[in-house]
Amino acid sequence: MIVVTAPTGQFGHQVLNNLLNSNEPIRVIVRDPSRLPAHTRERVEVVQGSHGDLDVVSRAFAGADSVFWVVPPDPHAASVEAAYVDFSRPACEAFKSQRVKRVIGISALGRGTAVEKNSGLVAGLLAKDDLIASTGVSYRALTIASYMDNLLRQVRSIKSQGMFFDMVSGERKVPTCATRDIASVATRLLLDHSWSGQGSVPVLGPEDLSFNDMAQIMSEVLGRPVRYQQIPGEALKARLTASGMSDAMAQGMVDMMVAKNNGIDNAEPRTPESTAPTSFRQWCEEVLKPAVLA
Repeated sequence: MIVVTAPTGQFGHQVLNNLLNSNEPIRVIVRDPSRLPAHTRERVEVVQGSHGDLDVVSRAFAGADSVFWVVPPDPHAASVEAAYVDFSRPACEAFKSQRVKRVIGISALGRGTAVEKNSGLVAGLLAKDDLIASTGVSYRALTIASYMDNLLRQVRSIKSQGMFFDMVSGERKVPTCATRDIASVATRLLLDHSWSGQGSVPVLGPEDLSFNDMAQIMSEVLGRPVRYQQIPGEALKARLTASGMSDAMAQGMVDMMVAKNNGIDNAEPRTPESTAPTSFRQWCEEVLKPAVLA
């Protein structure tokens, strides 16, 4: 039995779609089952509710061999720890009580770096990993840098202004990956019932690019000029809180971007195993361009 959390989310829906082609029994935890396609509801067992609820995860994890664990975004959380660690506590109880064998989770690069402690949302993700590992369950944390699909949040400014924005220097080259590649790695681990122990699995994409590099590629693919603009942390935080994000989570985002600008994503050495296939140019052709033209 494989359990998928957040099956309608950015990662979960892709993992679930990959698993549907297997012969494995699949169970999902979802607040609103109607958000699942009809053919998916026919194929999987549905446990309705929040995967932050102990009763829900205890039922869902009963008899489970593997769990794909994703903490859903909570822009209104009172603290980064509440958003990532506290949300995962009920699941960690259920991992132990239901004797789950393996867990695969979404995490971040940066463990062991000088800036880890003050890295905001990254620190929260790593603390969540530590909590899961403390249960003794076999665990693989998929450690990723920024993912290309985040740019879809800026489709409007790319389309109307020919610009996109972030806090990181336009010259800093960093790894970036497509969520489809992260989902593929997660799927492989969920279908492999032979591994044990605890560790991380970096997913770095095929190349390191700066935001200026990305702007050039986007310009070529879209056939129109696109420019990257670095913004100060104060401006990003003001924008986030104006949209309703709590002060703590907005500060966590700013602290994470400061850490990225200071190289937290560059410490992981690239290997053939950590190099995922989808290039930024391919992603722009297949994902960004249709979104901009829509």
